[in-house]
Amino acid sequence: MAKATFLLASLLLLGNVFFIRAAFPPNVITDMAKIVMDNYCSPEKLTGIKEAIEAGGSNTEVLNIPDGNSLASVLSAGFQLTISDTRLVVSYEPDYVPVVPPQMPSLPPEQLVAVLQTSIKLDILEGNIGYLRIDNILGEEVAEKVGPLLLDLIWNKIVATSALIFDLRYTGTGDITGIPYIVSYFTEAEPEIHIDSVYDRPSNTTTKLLSKTTLLGQRYGINKPLIILTSKNTKGIAEDIAYCLQSLKRATIVGEKTAGGSVKISKIKVGDTGFYVTMPTAKSINPITGSSWEVTGVKPNVEVNAEDALATAIKIVNLRALVPAIIEGSATLIADNYAFEDIGAEVAERLKGNLANGDYSMVVSKSSLKAQINDELKTLSGDKGLKTISNTPVMPPMEYSPEMYIELIKMSFYTEVLENNIGYLRFDMFGDFEEVKAIAQIIVEHVWNKVVNTDALIIDLRNNVGGPTTAISGFCSYFFDADKQIVLDKLYDRQTGTTSELLSLPELTGKRYGSKKSLIILTSGVTAGAAEEFVYIMKKLGRAMIVGETTAGDSHPPKIFSVGETGVSLSIPTIHSDTSTGPAWEGTGITPHIPVSADAALGTAKGIFNKHFAGQK
Repeated sequence: MAKATFLLASLLLLGNVFFIRAAFPPNVITDMAKIVMDNYCSPEKLTGIKEAIEAGGSNTEVLNIPDGNSLASVLSAGFQLTISDTRLVVSYEPDYVPVVPPQMPSLPPEQLVAVLQTSIKLDILEGNIGYLRIDNILGEEVAEKVGPLLLDLIWNKIVATSALIFDLRYTGTGDITGIPYIVSYFTEAEPEIHIDSVYDRPSNTTTKLLSKTTLLGQRYGINKPLIILTSKNTKGIAEDIAYCLQSLKRATIVGEKTAGGSVKISKIKVGDTGFYVTMPTAKSINPITGSSWEVTGVKPNVEVNAEDALATAIKIVNLRALVPAIIEGSATLIADNYAFEDIGAEVAERLKGNLANGDYSMVVSKSSLKAQINDELKTLSGDKGLKTISNTPVMPPMEYSPEMYIELIKMSFYTEVLENNIGYLRFDMFGDFEEVKAIAQIIVEHVWNKVVNTDALIIDLRNNVGGPTTAISGFCSYFFDADKQIVLDKLYDRQTGTTSELLSLPELTGKRYGSKKSLIILTSGVTAGAAEEFVYIMKKLGRAMIVGETTAGDSHPPKIFSVGETGVSLSIPTIHSDTSTGPAWEGTGITPHIPVSADAALGTAKGIFNKHFAGQK
């Protein structure tokens, strides 16, 4: 009601600035109101407008406006604000002659097709991509009359293509009966699909638009790529076709948001005056989305400037042509190399099944395809290490001076000696064995020697994201004695089909911590990869107490595989810990002995040790 009063206020304000002279019949505004109330497509939006216009019509000052265009402009603004619809326009056109819809010319079908071809453009692009531009949507009646000729001249050439780009960037006119006719060529014959509903206000009827079970010629089908190009000039029936096919997930829309027109616009004369009300008298309600493209327009799946839409569409079609090779290549690599053979085989079959089901038919970019594959791999395998990755260039190795190594080590490790001679060691990543071996003496001098003589040790891996597992046996060895070599873990290598033993090392740089002093390891949901392997070994062998949260459930460091020449690469774990006695840590994580939040883990560990040493005093 607040918006409706704007119309009355506008009329009163403008009425005061003109001469006091009745320029228009006193019933012009009420007649106009009745036309709107009886014909506007959404009557629920008209609440309060009737009373406002009746009040304006009873005000003689409103009718003193001598300029019909000024009055029409004020009324248009009032209506549009009240119902939030710029499609409703009041105009003053005393000389207007109604346009009679052109009848089908009485031409032979061949000549009629020649006329129609001025608004239809066909091209076969490189890669057997069809391009079809239609600037006016034909109705069913016209299509039936010239259908056989259009079939021979245009459609049969389109059907043979591998993909179709349907250009509606210039389409602003059309017949509503053409909607199911066109949409049906991109669906299956059965079952019949409810593709749209059109409510007609003057007749108060709703017409269901259904896909057609019989058509002239072949259908394009549901599997070949269909790209629809749109622009801000795409209007009316063309918008409906684009929205229907987008809602059915049969087409990808590329271009600009469309005009936001209507399935039916009517221009109605107000009595014997020169005033006309142009407004939407019908509306589309999509049965799938429950909403409409009208007013707001059709939002593209890929939004680009209209002039760039065709080039973008070609890129999308070419990408989709690569999808089978990418999926099948990925499936083969996973089946042949994934550490857990049974899971790898199942994931590979599921990927190929998803391809056959059309799950990748709507990809619009290589990045979106990688993201989709990535999500499916994680879902199907439960392994965070099995994923797609970006092809980042390998950086050349840096040359470090001894001084630089020392500073790097100081930043990478944190040590402290706490109350009761409790050592604290934190580092957030494991390094490669050969790299660590080369600087082992520096690490011992600047890190290890600060905590090796403590009476108990807390190793903080709450922020350790893993790294190579090559240094694991060496690091574990510091917490066992030199007189006995221990089997830390058994590792199965899928690529070679062999199982190897991970053994403690008989010789180390620096002093061992030994097997007698107490050790607590702190974990969190971030603790991953190589850090989990270390925690797993120390817990399995009873060498440490684990305090904190269940670890990430990552995997041994994966290897990188390129999927042919497609530009897609996969990260695939190829090694897993021994599972002969039950599940290891991959995929599930390691449950701590004492579960507490990551934030509380250090305080809990200190409390355990302090209580222990206090009891010894």
